Amino acid sequence: MSEQPPEDEKQSAISQVRPKRKFSHMLLAVDAWVDTALWTIGSAIARVFEAYDTFLRRFRARGGWRVAAELSSDGLTYGVLGFIVVLAFAQPAFEATRHADWRTTDDFSVTFLDRFGNEIGKRGIVLNDSVPLTEIPDALIKATLATEDRRFFYHFGIDVMGTLRAMVENARAGGVVQGGSSLTQQLAKNLFLSNERTLGRKIKEAYLALWLEANLTKQEILKLYLDRAYMGGGVFGVTAAAEFYFNKSVRELSLAESAMLAGLYKAPTKYAPHVNLPAARARANEVLTNMVQAGLLTEGQVIGARRNPAIAIDRSQERLPEYYLDWALEEVKQLARATPSLANDRILTVRTTFDPALQRQADFAVETTLRDEGKARDVNEAAFVAMVPDGAVVAMVGGSSYGNSQFNRATNALRQPGSTFKPFVYITAFMNGYSKDSIVPDRPISIGNWSPKNYTRSYRGPVSLKLALTKSINTIPVRLAQAIGRDKIIETAYKMGITNELQNSVSLPIGSSEVTVMDMAASYATFANGGLRAEPYAIVEVQNSVGETLYRREEVEPLPARVLPADKVAEMNDILVNVVEAGTGRRARLENVIAAGKTGTTNAYRDAWFVGYTGNFVGAVWYGNDNFQPTRRLTGGSLPAMTWEKFMAYAHNGIEVASLPGIDASTLQRPQLAKTVTQDDAPPQPRILNARALSVLKDIGSNLKAIKTSQAAAVAPDQSVAQAQ
Repeated sequence: MSEQPPEDEKQSAISQVRPKRKFSHMLLAVDAWVDTALWTIGSAIARVFEAYDTFLRRFRARGGWRVAAELSSDGLTYGVLGFIVVLAFAQPAFEATRHADWRTTDDFSVTFLDRFGNEIGKRGIVLNDSVPLTEIPDALIKATLATEDRRFFYHFGIDVMGTLRAMVENARAGGVVQGGSSLTQQLAKNLFLSNERTLGRKIKEAYLALWLEANLTKQEILKLYLDRAYMGGGVFGVTAAAEFYFNKSVRELSLAESAMLAGLYKAPTKYAPHVNLPAARARANEVLTNMVQAGLLTEGQVIGARRNPAIAIDRSQERLPEYYLDWALEEVKQLARATPSLANDRILTVRTTFDPALQRQADFAVETTLRDEGKARDVNEAAFVAMVPDGAVVAMVGGSSYGNSQFNRATNALRQPGSTFKPFVYITAFMNGYSKDSIVPDRPISIGNWSPKNYTRSYRGPVSLKLALTKSINTIPVRLAQAIGRDKIIETAYKMGITNELQNSVSLPIGSSEVTVMDMAASYATFANGGLRAEPYAIVEVQNSVGETLYRREEVEPLPARVLPADKVAEMNDILVNVVEAGTGRRARLENVIAAGKTGTTNAYRDAWFVGYTGNFVGAVWYGNDNFQPTRRLTGGSLPAMTWEKFMAYAHNGIEVASLPGIDASTLQRPQLAKTVTQDDAPPQPRILNARALSVLKDIGSNLKAIKTSQAAAVAPDQSVAQAQ
């Protein structure tokens, strides 16, 4: 018989079993509650859907109605999804609206003066409400609405009916004959976007139009549009256009004049009356018809304007420096960002370095060259920049015709410089142990799969660097680059004035990386002034609307920094003078003036350059085609050098000729070049140098000489010269 356990041990065992059973019961209860809750919720949802289905059966469409209902339902669904996607794409556009000053950012009304204080043109937008909307003629407002947006006061920023009508008309015509953008959309584009023709831009434009409608009144939108619209001739807004085309206040415009201005919105360059008066009048007649069709005027009210069209100011003999003014305006904006006082007053008067006589000669040199030689050489475009050695730009040609293209090829177009890049290689070599007398072998060289060839397809054997650059031998700069390193050449080019990124490729030494004409002129100015950085500039002085001087360059800008040793610059000048005297740039030689420079020609004759300088002026010339089509064997030593000579020969008339650093004119032996100036060689308007002009030019020469002397004294000449191995 077994022994019975004590009573306390039984109680202990029971106490251990009971919590486990209690926890299991609790879990079962929770599981039952969850199952019951889910069943209850599911049953409730099922009853709701059943009731909803029962309710909808009362409205169930059958036959054609059902098809329409299904399509509408799917269309609404996809429409909402599309709206969300498009809104996501439009988000970047709204970043521009976050600026508190988005109405006035970078918008100026600028009157530009030349270096002698005479007005040369205007740029910018008047946003100071000097002419409020209530004082703008009713005829101009009606002409604008009838032509650009007849439903302006009835839509919400996007004219759906107008867009559909434009789509139908364009489909009928098989092309774009009507625009679907509302006036608000056009303003959104002018305020925040570019002129690119892409779907993304149209999406942004639509959303920004809705934003403008939500934040501005219709009157404010209309006023901004009238102030912002480009009206041709380099002017913006109807106020500036009235003064430019009719020499009167916008308040005084007649119906015929208002119609002519309203006709400019569509194509300001094409219909500008100072460019094509018959086209402008024909377009104004269309605007009058639009006003009648829109019910804003009757035929009897416009008959007088039809019979007596507007007479614009004759500017056929007035050549505005359009490219120069565009570039100078960008400099004003950059200066305003760095000078807070300029941003406070948006109406400015700016005195520039512009020389009208030199600009006329630059235009004349380019125009006559393209007219006489362009067709035979298969070349359509050109660019030219002239400056004094300290960087003051005096003339600029940005293309063959500003009326046909406002794109500035002098400042914005990137072109391969060809052999005009070689001086960067040579001056870098001079700073790394070489001299103009160093001997380097001209023989075949291969770097990987690339084997540069000389223009003549022949080789001279051992040659001095002076002869190599004079004859523009290709293998020599490649060998120099291999010896000293292309990174050093790139660093030198940046210091001298190249602003575009240069590619560190094996073909860099012979000019494969793209640059601008402006950069090349500024870089060569470093040779002309003895080794100082020459930053291109146009602005000398800025005054606000009440005549207070806000900026004077001579008081603010520091002295130019030395970027090249004076003795190395002297060596380079000696070589580049020889290029003009006995090398590829002989057509650029000037009578009684020592000139230096370098020619450049790229593969397939796509680009032809000449960049040269004297002690007084620096000039860079480019010829080529916008579509990069090859020319007919056009080289830098032909049309570019001839254009440069035609300009410089005129520019040095009647002024004191400054010497080039390191060049003794008395040692230069060459026969005098006899030249007879015929009537055809003369520019359309002769340059007249008054006493003030001569004084300014002498001051420039004196200032440069003083700067050179002070800078050169601080730099010890580098005596280390090594022969190339």
